[in-house]
Amino acid sequence: MRFLFYTHSLISDWNHGNAHFLRGVMRELLQRGHEAVALEPRDSWSRLNLIAEQGVGPIVAFRKHFPDLHVEIYGADFDHEAAVSETDLVVVHEWSDPDLVARLGRIRHAGGNFTLAFHDTHHRAVTAKGAVARLDLSGYDFVLAFGETLRERYLSAGWGRDVFTWHEAADTSLFRPIPHADKKGDLVWIGNWGDDERSAEISSFLIEPARQLKLLATVRGVRYPDAALKALRAARIDYGGWLANAAVPRAFAEHRATVHIPRRPYVESLPGIPTIRVFEALACGIPLISAPWNDAEGLFRPGTDFLFAGTGKEMTRLLRQVLSEPAAAQELAASGLATIRARHTCSHRVDELLDIVASYRPSKVKRDRSASTEVAI
Repeated sequence: MRFLFYTHSLISDWNHGNAHFLRGVMRELLQRGHEAVALEPRDSWSRLNLIAEQGVGPIVAFRKHFPDLHVEIYGADFDHEAAVSETDLVVVHEWSDPDLVARLGRIRHAGGNFTLAFHDTHHRAVTAKGAVARLDLSGYDFVLAFGETLRERYLSAGWGRDVFTWHEAADTSLFRPIPHADKKGDLVWIGNWGDDERSAEISSFLIEPARQLKLLATVRGVRYPDAALKALRAARIDYGGWLANAAVPRAFAEHRATVHIPRRPYVESLPGIPTIRVFEALACGIPLISAPWNDAEGLFRPGTDFLFAGTGKEMTRLLRQVLSEPAAAQELAASGLATIRARHTCSHRVDELLDIVASYRPSKVKRDRSASTEVAI
């Protein structure tokens, strides 16, 4: 089958975690013998910010780390009708321009011989309802929502005919343990500031525990305001700025523990949806302690795969415990890794996607799966 992904960016992961997941999904599709192409706009906010901050080096590095991924950049004169004409499934991400979202729906409604899906991996459905409500999804075959509560929101609002839960996951071809890496620090957190959606939580669950325990701690991410940088310096936390996602497994391997600090909209309005960093951290075999969120869908085994800290004080206690008990920390990391490998890899998500597509293109999926089996034999 031929898959076409309309992305905000596949090349840049600057403040853009969805790129992590789509890279993994595309690589898995390619490994199975499918075709997969990504399209991203010329004015991609993430890619332009990355270039403005880091130059073109990260763009070159992307091509080096992901040589198999095919990405095309489109402008105002791009022929979208031609792009979708030879495609089996077109997946349009929620960050796409609303006019383009509507245009692709019209092409499909007018008889386009492809299946059209809308992919939502954000919280705008609850924090910016009007913007999502104005999207014209009438021509779309189905919606992929990255959590059950988001799926329910789409259904209750009447946004789309069919809505499926499709969680993000770890690209385990990239995110895996590096057993013999030298430990250079105690604690690492890789996360962006988040538009003040978790500023108090970062202070309570990261900065203050690291200060009290006098940890060798590192923070990587973007869009930290001056006040946040000052607070990190005061706690003697090293701030390293943006880190390419391909370098994250090494960063995890060089530290003894990490934390998860969810953004407030997910905690309050979209329970059951962790950020992709939870999947990726556990896939790297690093002990994880999380600030509160409700694992409403039972994705993990809290207390076994990772630890929950209800307060900043409890985070301090649990960090001290994990860092002082290597055997327990190793057992925690092993459990989290096992759950990822059993349930939450990009391979699992491709299986789920193909099952969904089979209900819309049954003969095509059956033929392609038969061909894949023959190749495997």
